[in-house]
Amino acid sequence: MKLAIDIGNSRAKFAVFEGNDILFSGESSHDELRNELHNLALKHPKLNKGIVADVTKRGASLLANWEIFPLFYLNHQSKLPITINYLTPQSLGIDRIALASAGRNLFPHSNILIIDAGSCITFDFLNANHSFLGGSISPGISMRYRALNDYTAALPRLKPQRPKNLVGKSTSQAIHQGVVGGVIAEIENQIKRFKKEYENLTVILTGGDAEFLFKQLKSGIFVRQNFLLEGLNAILDQNS
Repeated sequence: MKLAIDIGNSRAKFAVFEGNDILFSGESSHDELRNELHNLALKHPKLNKGIVADVTKRGASLLANWEIFPLFYLNHQSKLPITINYLTPQSLGIDRIALASAGRNLFPHSNILIIDAGSCITFDFLNANHSFLGGSISPGISMRYRALNDYTAALPRLKPQRPKNLVGKSTSQAIHQGVVGGVIAEIENQIKRFKKEYENLTVILTGGDAEFLFKQLKSGIFVRQNFLLEGLNAILDQNS
């Protein structure tokens, strides 16, 4: 049995795998991660290896002196099921590498557009030859709401809400339309552009805001909440 750990900007997520099947998945704060993983090891004594993707650079300290089973830390020199064709591979986010690897593992014969709607919204493209070509990064939903409040004198800090009308008739409605409506338009437009450029395109939506956004998107897409963890599992198999 294997453990995949994703230490993200705001939360840590993890999953227990038997082969390619997820037996359990969960999440925690960074500070509670070690305790959560220790409890998982007690519940699943057959766990014998794990992989860590850490975008925060805090993983080594959060899991210092971990000795229950070996942990493999994903880095830019790790063996991957994909080829990285990126001008600055050393700056490519570990999370984006894991997502592309998941795409290769699940849809090996397709061009793939992976949309990760989390703290940031990333669009990553992997062609049918398993070559990662890059993508784009923009602020996530919560970041956009926060920015409107942080950088203005009067706009309130709101929680994400689906816009009710195209025309916002109050300040709150206008913010929801601008933020959520803008994100929806951004995603729909990117999918349209990629489909025009690449045939046989599979689109995957993942990340913390995936379910919220999926209900509002018109494009045919797959939603997989644990997609990054699935990619980590595939990378661990290749490096074992």
